[in-house]
Amino acid sequence: MELTKVATQPMIETERFDLRPLRKSDRGLIEMYAADKRVATMTTSIPHPLPPGTSEAFVSRAMSETREEDVWAIDASKEGGSELMGVISMQQIDRNQAELGYWVAPAFWNTGLASEAVQALVDANPMGNQALFAVVFQDNAASAKVLTHCGFKYLGEAESFSVARNATVPTWTYSRKL
Repeated sequence: MELTKVATQPMIETERFDLRPLRKSDRGLIEMYAADKRVATMTTSIPHPLPPGTSEAFVSRAMSETREEDVWAIDASKEGGSELMGVISMQQIDRNQAELGYWVAPAFWNTGLASEAVQALVDANPMGNQALFAVVFQDNAASAKVLTHCGFKYLGEAESFSVARNATVPTWTYSRKL
């Protein structure tokens, strides 16, 4: 008999909200927010319109013991706010590095929430990485501003496929040494 150790995903606390692992009850809010075209078109992986079962599959993958990325809910319920305002994730790549991804529900745009969530994850560095990378679409200047505000440095241009747009979209790549 062989026992496999499952990596636990920590909760990360800030004054305003907690970054906590996803739970099944998040599915409804994720579905509502991810179905918004403004959110979907700024990601590579969220389709628009959102097919039935997409958010349920996303939450199941995020909760799986064999998950390929850690996903946190941005949860302000401790301060009387929403229990899910967006998500932020880290996917381990190679050489002690990870890729950061996030989206915030439109109701919480321009509140500093994304910057605060990115900075909290950078400060916690839960995977013990030496560097983080992030990619944003060039027509998403607000997301690029979040990254530079959190100490990420511009690396260059590339392109990524967006499922919602059904097109390859120009991107900017950023990195941050930890």
